[in-house]
Amino acid sequence: MEWKNIYRGMIMGASDVVPGVSGGTIAVVLGIYDRLIESINGLFSKEYKKHLLFLIPLGVGILTAVFVLAGLIEWLFEHHPRPTQFAFLGLIIGVLPFLFNQSNAKANFKVNHYVFILIGIAIVGSMAFFQTGEPEPVSEFTSMTYLWILGSGFVASAAMILPGISGSFLLYVIGSYTTIISAIKNLDISVIMTVGVGILSGILIMSKLIHYLLKQFPFVTYAFVIGMVIGSVFVIFPGWPVDVLETIVSIITFAGGLLFAYLLGRVEYR
Repeated sequence: MEWKNIYRGMIMGASDVVPGVSGGTIAVVLGIYDRLIESINGLFSKEYKKHLLFLIPLGVGILTAVFVLAGLIEWLFEHHPRPTQFAFLGLIIGVLPFLFNQSNAKANFKVNHYVFILIGIAIVGSMAFFQTGEPEPVSEFTSMTYLWILGSGFVASAAMILPGISGSFLLYVIGSYTTIISAIKNLDISVIMTVGVGILSGILIMSKLIHYLLKQFPFVTYAFVIGMVIGSVFVIFPGWPVDVLETIVSIITFAGGLLFAYLLGRVEYR
């Protein structure tokens, strides 16, 4: 059992509740993205026990963070949005050197690979222009509401394992983010189980596609992933701080995010 996956999962889970930050991006930061995709796909193979030993502590960490840290992350974004987003910006920008190094881009990338980087930037970066009107949490549930929650979980989870595309942000676009966060806070089991089924289904299906692409077109896939990670910077960027104090705090949190990414890289990629 890889017990250090608990802390990895907690970092991924904390990011998954933040609109704009992708759990897949954090998996890249942690150096476990390839193994994550491989393990999800290996659940139905003869080596399922080995993959479970990797995924169980990761899942424990993710669920712990979602239930324990959801309130804290929401509070930080409500009361200190810019410094919090600058911290995530630093974390995401800090992973890019490791991505380029892991793909050996200098030796392997050709013109077409840089085209895929630009495509990845355009797809994710364009999400910054979506205007979302998030409604109040749903309080009365019908069969159609549960179907909507199920579909929301499926769409969001498919995005969660794609670096750069935030599952929480898609929930925000769909309009189900506050309903699901409220259900987690209030331990509404029926809603949590419904969105859970959607999440598991989306992860299983999307991971098969990503696994295939990594096997057949590794450098093109890496180039696209790098583009999506760069594009997420445009989605998360909150604008420049409005006063001196907020500017100083944002610089500190940004530097903290960069340092955290660097330290994680030293530990995880060595």
